Amino acid sequence: MRPADALPLAGWRVIVTRGLSQASSLTARLVEAGAQVVEFPVIAIADASDGGAAMSRALSRIEDYEWVVFTSANTVDRCWRHLSASSGLGRAKVAAIGKGTAEALAQRGVIADLLPDRFVAESLVEVFPTPARAGEPSRSPILLPCAEGAREVLAKGLRAKGWRVDVVEAYRTVRPAADAASATALTGADAVTFTSASTVTGYLELAGAERVPPVVACIGPVTADTARQAGLEVDDVAPIHTVEGLVDALAEWARHKGAPGGRR
Repeated sequence: MRPADALPLAGWRVIVTRGLSQASSLTARLVEAGAQVVEFPVIAIADASDGGAAMSRALSRIEDYEWVVFTSANTVDRCWRHLSASSGLGRAKVAAIGKGTAEALAQRGVIADLLPDRFVAESLVEVFPTPARAGEPSRSPILLPCAEGAREVLAKGLRAKGWRVDVVEAYRTVRPAADAASATALTGADAVTFTSASTVTGYLELAGAERVPPVVACIGPVTADTARQAGLEVDDVAPIHTVEGLVDALAEWARHKGAPGGRR
């Protein structure tokens, strides 16, 4: 076993901004790399604004769909809350964005038929097939469960390929209450990890730009773009857009850059 001080993130205090229900995997990976973790959840998952009624209606006619597209483990979880155990996903093919999404499906006995190499919506659009009758809108639509306010790039891209797309709100991200003690714990942190655009905006709303530590690490380009648009300098973007990829990228940054500076 490697001594603690030989680990790539030894001596680092790293902020995890994921919701509590999802923070454990990232926290565990960071601890394995030697980091001291400060959990500061800036999002929480809540029911859809209609209580899941639209999702239930869509899933009650699952046989009408040719494809179901899942964009996150959260959409898988919310879908299964309303899905009839006897029918499953019927005849529908399944597409997934991201390793975590595919794993959430696999835990429920479903293997994704389509998983793009890059875990972003644009990549799924690129590899998604066109309808059987090219040039005609598909009569068997795609079901796309997503978060309230999700980016429209996926739905627009699939429609541009000739598909009919039913976008259904699966859940909402909300802000948890932040107490003064939690915010104080952020002082002296070396790095913050962002795993989605909503964690960026949530952190800035709850903690403020003055509590952004020296190093900002993002799970992928969409998250990084949100951080930059908010005025943050992004130091590290994981080339593999997973929790593991994020920790590996931060560890690699630490190996090359050494201890974080105090430039913010």
